[in-house]
Amino acid sequence: MRISEKSDRDGRGPVTGERPAVPGALSGPASRKLPVPPRERKPALAALALLLVLGGALGTTLLVLRSGDRVSAIQITQQIGPGQPIVPEAMTEVQIADTGIGYVSWVHRAEVAQTFARVTLLPGTLLTEAMVSRASEQLVPGKVIVGLALKAGQVPRGLQRGDQVQVLYVPGSGRGQAVGKVLAPTALVERAGDPDGGNSGLVSIVVDATVSPTIAMYASSGEIALGKLPGAG
Repeated sequence: MRISEKSDRDGRGPVTGERPAVPGALSGPASRKLPVPPRERKPALAALALLLVLGGALGTTLLVLRSGDRVSAIQITQQIGPGQPIVPEAMTEVQIADTGIGYVSWVHRAEVAQTFARVTLLPGTLLTEAMVSRASEQLVPGKVIVGLALKAGQVPRGLQRGDQVQVLYVPGSGRGQAVGKVLAPTALVERAGDPDGGNSGLVSIVVDATVSPTIAMYASSGEIALGKLPGAG
């Protein structure tokens, strides 16, 4: 006698190929992705970016073109101290790129020769209007130019026009207990050496009128020495 199969297969439901539905899950058309709206185009931003690119390219082109422009300027060839006249032999013409800086043009050299240096001008300096003045700040009332004829050891080597020096009293051997002293703490060198490059002991300095007689008296007896002030001026 055959034993019949249990209809419920030991309490389990019928086996099928489908998985049971998960509560809350979307099925059918609802499970499909929603359409994404197209990105909004911004023509104003695109136009602005294009203008910036074109502007940068135009600026670069102008810089390249202007770099080829050359202008004539004045270059200083000799050191000139503050308050000293800018003499014609201390100037030369150079051609430089037009960078927009207000260098003094070579065509104004005659006018510049009637002015004075406002600051120390070193060789190679390109002259601007801010570097010159119509009146000297050193050669003013109350100042005197004193000429000195100094020996070796009384004048620093390499002294040149425009340097600042101390004027020192150095008593000679016959002065007994005399002590050296500073006659002028600072003085401007107006000229150093012969114009022909000869005797370097010939020096002209600008000092106060109150001490010029004393300096001249000691200089006549060879008791004057100059000390250069590094970086002065």
